[in-house]
Amino acid sequence: MNILIFGPNGSGKGTQGAIIKKKFNIAHIESGAIFREHISQGTDLGKKAKAYIDQGELVPDDITIPMVLETLKQKGGNGWLLDGFPRNMVQAHKLWDALQKAHMPLDYVVEIKLPRDIAKQRIMGRRLCVNDNNHPNHIAIEAIKPVNGRCRICGGELKTRPDDQDEAAINKRHDIYYNEETGTMAAAHFFKKLAEEGKTKYLEIDGRGTIDEVTQELEKQLC
Repeated sequence: MNILIFGPNGSGKGTQGAIIKKKFNIAHIESGAIFREHISQGTDLGKKAKAYIDQGELVPDDITIPMVLETLKQKGGNGWLLDGFPRNMVQAHKLWDALQKAHMPLDYVVEIKLPRDIAKQRIMGRRLCVNDNNHPNHIAIEAIKPVNGRCRICGGELKTRPDDQDEAAINKRHDIYYNEETGTMAAAHFFKKLAEEGKTKYLEIDGRGTIDEVTQELEKQLC
């Protein structure tokens, strides 16, 4: 099973991705990790990407797409869930074309839908476990409140990302995601149109519920 997942920062898609990985025994591949692994391993693509990153420039899509595809092939033997890519309409087109050329099916596209104001509130209240960022902890949500200031799952130390407390940074990230003309939502809608043509399946999940409620709905639609 190969899955592409969309959701704004704060929607819990990382948490859901970790759950899906465990339930279906597929690889959870996050876009940021792809860059880190290729660079740390010194691959040809990683060296090219590092040259741009070191100069403070965005890595071009003609390097990023092959890097993503190579990782999907290497790690997705039992299937994969790709998280955090594509981020815009151009990348969506290029990723789809690359998947087709590689004869790699895309079984599901998942969109976790969440209003922008709720997503912002969730970001500012979340706390990250030093042992596993996907352990859900939130100071304003009773069901997942930290215990005595520590991770409710493993007891690990909690921290905040500086940009999680920076409203300007949050707004900038959400400006990109919620942009329906050229941004990430435009990319999601591109795949939604493909689903309407019968080329994949598009699942819309209400992200306003609890983690368990979102998980139940997602698993029901994936099964």
